[in-house]
Amino acid sequence: MSVQVGAKPPRAMVLAAGAGTRLRPLTYETPKPMMPVVNRPVLHHVLDNLARHGVRDVVMNLHMHPDQVRKYCGDGSRWGLAIRYSEEKQLFGTAGAVKKVEKWLKDGPFLIMSGDGVSDVDLTALFEYHRKKKSFATMVTKAVDAKFPFGITLSSPTGRIKGFVEKPSWGQFFSNQVNTGIYLFEPQVLKLIPKGFYDFGHDVWPKLLKLKRPIHAWEWKGYWCDVGSIPEYRNAQHAALDGEVKVQIPGRELRPKVWVEEGARIASTAELKAPCVIGKDALIGPHAHVGPHTVVGAGCRVGTGATLKSCILFDGVVVGEKAHLVNAIVGAGGVVQSDITAYDAAVLNVRE
Repeated sequence: MSVQVGAKPPRAMVLAAGAGTRLRPLTYETPKPMMPVVNRPVLHHVLDNLARHGVRDVVMNLHMHPDQVRKYCGDGSRWGLAIRYSEEKQLFGTAGAVKKVEKWLKDGPFLIMSGDGVSDVDLTALFEYHRKKKSFATMVTKAVDAKFPFGITLSSPTGRIKGFVEKPSWGQFFSNQVNTGIYLFEPQVLKLIPKGFYDFGHDVWPKLLKLKRPIHAWEWKGYWCDVGSIPEYRNAQHAALDGEVKVQIPGRELRPKVWVEEGARIASTAELKAPCVIGKDALIGPHAHVGPHTVVGAGCRVGTGATLKSCILFDGVVVGEKAHLVNAIVGAGGVVQSDITAYDAAVLNVRE
């Protein structure tokens, strides 16, 4: 079977229907792709990267809190994209979601992007590799130093995929190359996906291997993180602040790695330690200490003498006077009472 590989940048489907169970309680009210990283949703950074590499047409599936995603992303014009949506009342799986919208993807090669992954993956280089190999399907892989709950891939020196295990048990690890959930497919793959629930990791990739289609792995040596758990979420936030991943950080850089957005008010006696981000219309009170590795969301209020180190405050959080937070996450609209001390991965989502 010949593969007709187009010359234009592919269309993309962004999978944005994840429930984010490992991120609860934060995802009870915020869908996983809308989790903020440096005060912009993960999804924002994904769309930034697509636009940067010439993708113009995007379809996105939705499930949890779909109105939040629609309201934020709109028609995609802020990125120079045309975005359409596919709402799933019942989940169809990663591949089933693609089958549901195949009429928008059937005219040429298309990308699959995870809406909850933080990366600056070079999609242009991926597309060139895919064309050079005349690949039917190309998977972006990433070498990891430890055993994580991701699909793993074994490929030949030429990049041809020889083996794949989705979410392996501890005894099944034969490679350190994990599946990032970023794929480039030729449209013929759509014929191999049945309607209904179907999964790329469990169903499509094993089927392509069995059918001996020319499928390849392309290793990304830059940054990639699946924002699927609290530790991974923190990892992505730190990587963005430290410049390990190329994402757009909003606001004006007052000094190296200290960003302040429009309308923020900072008391003259407050101390900001790099790297940190202060969101739009936030208020940092007298003698407060913010940073390092802290992101303060839009409209937050940080009280007099409060200390925030390695913290993530969603929008509208109020931190009381002399509160001391280290490694804390506070969900949208949360209230932290005065004089409270919280350390080490505390997840606060408390309202008065």
